[in-house]
Amino acid sequence: MTRALVASARRIAPLAWPVFVGQLSVLAFSTVDTVLVARHGAADLAALAVGTAAYVTTFIGFMGVVLALGPIVGQLHGAGRDTDAGRQLHQAVWIAIALSFAGSLLLVFPGPFLALAQLSPPVEAKARAYLLALAFSLPASLLFAAYRGFNVAVSRPKAVMALQLGGLALKLPLSAALIFGLPGLGLPALGVLGCGIATGIAMWAQALGAWIVLRRDPHYARFAIAGRGLDAPERRALAAQLRLGLPMGAAILVEVSGFTFMAVFIARFGTTPVGGHQIAANLVSMLYMVPLALANGTATLVAQRIGAGDLRDAQRLGWHGLAIGALLAALMGGALYFARATVVGLYTRDAAVAAAALPLLAWVALFHLADATQTVAAFVLRAWRVAVVPLLVNAGALWGVGLLGGYLLAFDRFGITPAALRGARGFWLAATLGLVLAALAQALILARRRRVRISPAPAG
Repeated sequence: MTRALVASARRIAPLAWPVFVGQLSVLAFSTVDTVLVARHGAADLAALAVGTAAYVTTFIGFMGVVLALGPIVGQLHGAGRDTDAGRQLHQAVWIAIALSFAGSLLLVFPGPFLALAQLSPPVEAKARAYLLALAFSLPASLLFAAYRGFNVAVSRPKAVMALQLGGLALKLPLSAALIFGLPGLGLPALGVLGCGIATGIAMWAQALGAWIVLRRDPHYARFAIAGRGLDAPERRALAAQLRLGLPMGAAILVEVSGFTFMAVFIARFGTTPVGGHQIAANLVSMLYMVPLALANGTATLVAQRIGAGDLRDAQRLGWHGLAIGALLAALMGGALYFARATVVGLYTRDAAVAAAALPLLAWVALFHLADATQTVAAFVLRAWRVAVVPLLVNAGALWGVGLLGGYLLAFDRFGITPAALRGARGFWLAATLGLVLAALAQALILARRRRVRISPAPAG
């Protein structure tokens, strides 16, 4: 690496590693559930896979809207307008509350989503119960997303990491107790429903912790966040956040739904294929935490440098973050590929499920490299407040090529799909190709940004 690249890495690392640890703890929520439920029963694992797909599709899109707070606050903080940055957090809370109502309603009535999976009645009943529990956790999750977006934007990711680790510490024993039960205490085994209840308790504990930190930590005094209640909705500030947040949320929704809907369609092949997919998806999600953390750290610095008026440094940091992300992704994806048999063995003792998971991991190295590249590029573009074009790119590449192409391959709709590419493997091949196209297109969009004009962030 060049000296300039190393210098950028040293600037990004202090912001990226706490995000990585925090996001890894969030991923551990689903990892713990996957491992525990896999030992509880195949039907519960299938319900978890489909229920998680429905929840993530709902939550991620709305979270993306809330996280538009980040680029706006980052630019304000870089410009020294900390009081205005604090006002933006109040407006993001209103957005989170409004989205919570819509999202919870979707989770309470998930019929259209579950119909796509064509589950057996017992598995569908388990998935419905799981989603009902998660409906009560969604408001806390979105409120915490506002806290997270604000803190990352002002270079304080450790305040988020601490609460995320605390949530995990609470989640671990709760999940184990609720999934398998505590007969001595009269607590029945709830299976996948126990996962949802444990997640709800942990998320509300995190949201309460965030509120306490914002009120009592003197670091936030400069932002004038606490001491006056919640600001009334401000049309100009809400419009600015939604103008950026809606395409951001839609782009993230396209990306995630293109992947999570794979689980819905793969569920049609039975509990064993969807169980194998769930293991592979969880492993890919673990790898994703590294470029996600790097993307957050890079985008934070880019937004702050834009706010400070140093556009040259902002451009340099963006490209260096992209290069570092691609290098790390290649190393990690390759390592998982060579260790795939051992890693899958840690998830399940079921030989059939393991056999279903192993062929999917053959695509991991290229899948992860493309995913990491497009993720860092997308975050850097959002720091420049460019969100609409990446949305169109994601829709074409991830839905058109990835999801639609995977459906045609997996179900052999044209009668020409080789046997080796039918079923879950067809979806993974198409998803990989879609990510490669998205990565190339977003990197090209970033490369074309030469003369940039940045509108001032609203005072709120």
